[in-house]
Amino acid sequence: MDTLTLTRPDDWHLHLRDGSALKSVLPHTARQFARAIVMPNLKPPITNTAMARDYRNRILAALPAGTNFQPLMTLYLTHVTTPQEIDHACDSGIIHGVKLYPAGATTHSEAGVSHIDHCYPTLERMAERGLPLLVHGEATDAEVDIFEREARFIETTLLPLSWSFPTLKIVFEHITTAEAVAFVKGAHANVAATITPQHLWYNRNALFEDGIRPHHYCLPVLKKEPHRQAVLEAAISGSPKFFLGTDSAPHARQAKETACGCAGIYSSHAGLELYATVFEQAGALARLEAFASFHGADFYRLPRNPDKITLQREDWRVPASYPFADEQELVPMCAGETLKWKFVT
Repeated sequence: MDTLTLTRPDDWHLHLRDGSALKSVLPHTARQFARAIVMPNLKPPITNTAMARDYRNRILAALPAGTNFQPLMTLYLTHVTTPQEIDHACDSGIIHGVKLYPAGATTHSEAGVSHIDHCYPTLERMAERGLPLLVHGEATDAEVDIFEREARFIETTLLPLSWSFPTLKIVFEHITTAEAVAFVKGAHANVAATITPQHLWYNRNALFEDGIRPHHYCLPVLKKEPHRQAVLEAAISGSPKFFLGTDSAPHARQAKETACGCAGIYSSHAGLELYATVFEQAGALARLEAFASFHGADFYRLPRNPDKITLQREDWRVPASYPFADEQELVPMCAGETLKWKFVT
């Protein structure tokens, strides 16, 4: 086929930043996706409903004229997040999840949770109100090997959490391992997972091709090829437990190409093209629409989008960089490479 028409998809895991950075990257997401779950790890983090409402207003104000896009806001879970704040969030109509960052796990996670049991009253209220917990699933103990952090988190935190709160909706975000796939498949129906384009495209060798490749560095870090294959099989399986979440995370070039570079891969410039490429290579292009457009909306109990988008089979070269905040630039995923699918409408 030369064209691919899909129900307009949503991005169920997205970093938009704020200020001039937000204005730089938002148009890429808004042209392809109807909605997006927006991460709350700003500085300061979005920890209450009032802050989320203000952030949402800034996002809407930054949209290009005529754009039809809805930001779905989240709160940043801390040890002092109260059940009452969960009630405020649910009653607001704009909050669609609460994000669990283990303290120190990734960018701007310093205010995250170090002891999840301190949050149990809040999690109980979330289960009662049907508000999903969005999980960055990595153990952060110093003795845990970075490539084993996800598997250790499942064992020490996620399994006990799912047993303790069987009615709590949990999204295991940006899964990277065979252990994560097995956990989600075996868990109750309230557990699902998002899958990024980078963890479908790359294994950990991509970090070291012809030298250190800082623009392939993300957290959770890329894993061995058998883990990539397991995540790919989950994505194309047709299971409603797995759906699209880019985890697109913009950083300026100089913040990546430095002695202590930031974690994050920017993919919003070509989100659908990247997924379409992988699904086609796996012989599963017919299952892309459900993965991108149906499973996430159904899990979040939101209506599927009524409009359509079209990809066309056409070679195009990804720019080496895009303009970014305050006269900086960011390097996108697959910079300088040729993609075979192109978003056209």
